[in-house]
Amino acid sequence: MSDEWKAEEPGAVDGKSWKLLEKAVLAGVEEQRRARRWGVFFKLLTFFYLFFALAMFTPWGGLTKTASRSASHTALIEVKGMIADDEPASADNIVGALKAAFEDAGTKGIILRINSPGGSPVQSGYIYDEIGRLRALHPNIKVYAVVSDLGASGAYYIASAADQIYADKASLVGSIGVTAATFGFVGTMEKLGVDRRVYTSGEHKAFLDPFQPPKADETQFWQGVLDATHRQFIDSVKKGRGDRLKDKEHPELFSGLIWSGEQALQLGLIDGLGSSSYVAREVIKEKEIVDYTIQETPFDRFTKKLGASVAERLALWMGWQGPALR
Repeated sequence: MSDEWKAEEPGAVDGKSWKLLEKAVLAGVEEQRRARRWGVFFKLLTFFYLFFALAMFTPWGGLTKTASRSASHTALIEVKGMIADDEPASADNIVGALKAAFEDAGTKGIILRINSPGGSPVQSGYIYDEIGRLRALHPNIKVYAVVSDLGASGAYYIASAADQIYADKASLVGSIGVTAATFGFVGTMEKLGVDRRVYTSGEHKAFLDPFQPPKADETQFWQGVLDATHRQFIDSVKKGRGDRLKDKEHPELFSGLIWSGEQALQLGLIDGLGSSSYVAREVIKEKEIVDYTIQETPFDRFTKKLGASVAERLALWMGWQGPALR
């Protein structure tokens, strides 16, 4: 029997057919693997969606308090860390907590517990103004600022709006000044043989470019901006502290220096020495404390860990920092 005839016998399979069959089987296996991978992906996606949806409505996310309300209590609001728009100590968070505390019928007094190096003059100013507005609407509820480790710059800006300020004898208080920082890469660029080419439609549009030499007129202008912000800071502190501030005898109060709590008391920067529990118990006369601080949800913490925005990354790359009270 010829080979040709054998290839055509029933049940016989030639080499090409075997290859096609093999490809079909492998393709099926790969499709199953792909389907399993997508299945796992969608299951994980569903899990994370349900987890974060649940987190938004659980008692430990969002606007919560760490103690039960009572007919009478001292309200506590934390001002912790950098004061900035995207930080826990943002104006939105602090003001939201203040409103909730003032509007609660059981609140006998409010403590702003501060541990912050300062931050944005805008955010600090918003909080300062809102404290004044809410105090006028609720004259029977007093606000007390209590500095723990640090109450500097923008943090002291906020504290000066309170009825009274307390601190520990070793706390650091003050730093009434304004700073803005950047870097200069001109020498580095020259050594690398790299030219900086900037095209603008305004004479000062590349203002403070770290890759170009500083210009005397722009430096003078920027100093004027910082001085104006400093004057606003000083005026607010004077308005808040009034005659208690010993600034006439000590003009260095507004130089950006920082003092211990013991020194700050002598300079009129604070009104007394004591902790939050001391103020609640001995000054407000209500020892039960209810925390009104707006807490971050797990979703907020997760999204922050994903990284900064493109604008923040660009600012970091260029070494630029805007005006800050710190």
